[in-house]
Amino acid sequence: MQPPTPPIPEELTLVVDGLTYAGLASGPVDAPPILALHGWQDNANSFLQLARALPDVRLVALDLSGHGLSGHRSTDATYQIWDDLPQLVGVLDALGWAQCAVLGHSRGAIIATLLAATQPERVHTLITLDSMLPRPAKDEDFAKTLRAFLKDRAALLNRSPRQYATEQDFVARRSRMGEPPLVSTVLAERALKPCDDGFVHRNDPRHNGASAVRMNAQQCISVLKTLSMPVLNIWATPRKGLEDDIALQRALIAEHMPDVTTVDIPGHHHWHMEPEPAEQIATAIRQFLV
Repeated sequence: MQPPTPPIPEELTLVVDGLTYAGLASGPVDAPPILALHGWQDNANSFLQLARALPDVRLVALDLSGHGLSGHRSTDATYQIWDDLPQLVGVLDALGWAQCAVLGHSRGAIIATLLAATQPERVHTLITLDSMLPRPAKDEDFAKTLRAFLKDRAALLNRSPRQYATEQDFVARRSRMGEPPLVSTVLAERALKPCDDGFVHRNDPRHNGASAVRMNAQQCISVLKTLSMPVLNIWATPRKGLEDDIALQRALIAEHMPDVTTVDIPGHHHWHMEPEPAEQIATAIRQFLV
């Protein structure tokens, strides 16, 4: 007998502070709620496999601002890792969730960590996939970082989104950066908008610019020490060239959060989008939530 076909996730649209957030909702409405936050240049589709593997939770995966079908921030606004926080609290209010678990991947894991640290009364469990903290900045680089932000902002503010003749061109471009074709193929549905000459990338070009301010090591440690809820870190195989960065991040977490639960599941950075690793990740999440 064939297993039942998983239900198609529901499209979700919420307006918070005048900013539109799109997303996908799956699972029973009365099931334990999980808010899922994707990584840089990804979208809600990145959680499709995980949603299928977690049918007994109510998983809402958002397109973060400037990604996918969600709105772009105004020209005077920025896309710092903390800029979505006020609206994410509004999203929880709009969903009617007094408390929930928050699940984040990559950049979304960092945002999820900041949300949990600042809203412990709303986030009862934190689950991070292949990241938790930004790379700590050096204090002496503050002005240099701010200068890079201003330069990039001027260059990107009026830049037209990238265009592709076909979806395969989009897949090929991301593949050249070392990403498995499956990843960009799944993301393409929400990442691309049809136009006369093919497709235009929906994501705000400003996401490609430098951050105005980056957290230093002491600020990262402060966030870790503030977390009061159960935390599950799930790690993929470090990408070549990032081994030292991941090792430093994990060392900070281990030193300042002795009660964190850590799970290693072999695979690439977007391994949660593939069926087999997604099942392993879902199993780790289920066991942690029990």
